[in-house]
Amino acid sequence: ASRDASASSKEQEKGTMALEALHRQVLPFILRRMKEDVLHDLPPKIIQDVNVELSPLQLKLYNDFSKNNSPGDDDDSKHVFQALQYLRKLVSHPKLVVSPTHPKHAEVTSSLAAEGRTLDDYTLSPKLVALKELLLSCGIGSEKTGMDAGITQNRVLIFTQLKQMLDIVEKDLFQKDMPLVSYLRLDGDVPQGSRMPIVERFNSNPSIDVLLLTVSVGGLGLNLTGANTVIFLEHDWNPQNDIQAMDRVHRIGQKKTVNVYRLITRGTLEEKIMGLQRFKLQIANSIVNKENQSFQSMDTSQLLDLFNVVDGDKKSAGANGDGLDEFGNVIAGDSSKKSAEQKGLKGMLDSLEELGDQSRYAEEYDLDNLVSQLR
Repeated sequence: ASRDASASSKEQEKGTMALEALHRQVLPFILRRMKEDVLHDLPPKIIQDVNVELSPLQLKLYNDFSKNNSPGDDDDSKHVFQALQYLRKLVSHPKLVVSPTHPKHAEVTSSLAAEGRTLDDYTLSPKLVALKELLLSCGIGSEKTGMDAGITQNRVLIFTQLKQMLDIVEKDLFQKDMPLVSYLRLDGDVPQGSRMPIVERFNSNPSIDVLLLTVSVGGLGLNLTGANTVIFLEHDWNPQNDIQAMDRVHRIGQKKTVNVYRLITRGTLEEKIMGLQRFKLQIANSIVNKENQSFQSMDTSQLLDLFNVVDGDKKSAGANGDGLDEFGNVIAGDSSKKSAEQKGLKGMLDSLEELGDQSRYAEEYDLDNLVSQLR
């Protein structure tokens, strides 16, 4: 037991030393100024996860896909990114994947017809049911009376990854079931010249309840402090993209507490995405933090060494008198100084392989190819 404890202690010590060396490597290139350090009057931002279950139809399609597309001999015919995209769309709404080319399209539509429903029913996605409840709790979508009729205290940004999901929110939820909701929309179909007028109109007109956005278009560079509530229907693999999106509201000029709601389908790929987000944020916060060593502790030669790549396996350094300095660079011993050849940035770039033809990537990411192969 004592031997195991000693080994564990040594591993932790090595990890700490490696992290400190990494701190010294990244510090010269990163200036991190935390918002809370400079904006003392900024109201708080409260993030809440809202967990929902799969609908019966979603659960059946999810399980069918998982069983029939488990890893096997035909992996090459089904690209992993296509599978991930299929599952991400399915947990948002089955309508996003059950197209006329889907092998279960006829079965699904006939089953829904027997219940008096179609794929346009927003209740097939518990996320949209939860979205409606959140909007109603914000005072949006219900009858408004009195002097402030048409104006609510809460105004909302709704973010998705896909334009098709915005279509469902707009046409199947708002227009059919919540006609009292006033909204604007900002996605990739909006011309560049028309985007800022939409932002300005939303910020200046408190009678507009909701702004529908995709993260790729509305998640960076916009001032949307006219809202005070953010709802994520879908989530990005990169946590910084979601953080930047919610900070369209939580920024200079915001006077109200900002509430962020992330709708997550329990027991699905989305939980794994959120787990990866947390892991990436922990890694980022471990590498770049206030405890990093001062830049002044590095001299010019150490800084220039960061731009060099040393040939050879660093893991074997030490066998010929070689070692590693505090920045992780190989210090050549007498027997290997002559053979240690260093490459500059140009040599590094020249060694990179050429990217494949663009059409190959388009085929790999084409979801229709995956759907056509489902059994």
